Amino acid sequence: MGIFKQMKDMKDMVTAAPGLIEQAQQMGAQAQQMAAAQQAAAQARMAQYGAQPGGLGQQAGPAGPDFEPIDGVTLEQFAAVGKAVAAYNYDGTKLPEIAASMGIDGTAWESASRGWNDRMMANPAVAQRYNQLYRAS
Repeated sequence: MGIFKQMKDMKDMVTAAPGLIEQAQQMGAQAQQMAAAQQAAAQARMAQYGAQPGGLGQQAGPAGPDFEPIDGVTLEQFAAVGKAVAAYNYDGTKLPEIAASMGIDGTAWESASRGWNDRMMANPAVAQRYNQLYRAS
């Protein structure tokens, strides 16, 4: 009788597997979003502590090549899409859909997403500005 119970348990586990995999993928996407937000916040704090009078922290607005749009996507648009994903429990798979609803095509979004994240890691002033925009939107 034990073998039949084991077979039933295995069948139940196989039936549940796709749902568990989807749930794990969603949790992974949420973790990536949270990590990116935490990294941006940490970089913004570093930039704030390192700002000198007349430096980047004191400028009226960001300037320079690191603040230029990537594939037509501005940092403001990137922050707005990042903020809007909260309505979907930070499900990262929804980012392209949200971007499309804001007039950003999928190819541009993919390129801009990689590009803005790279710029935030390389330039604390970009991360600080993203953080400001994210909080303001």
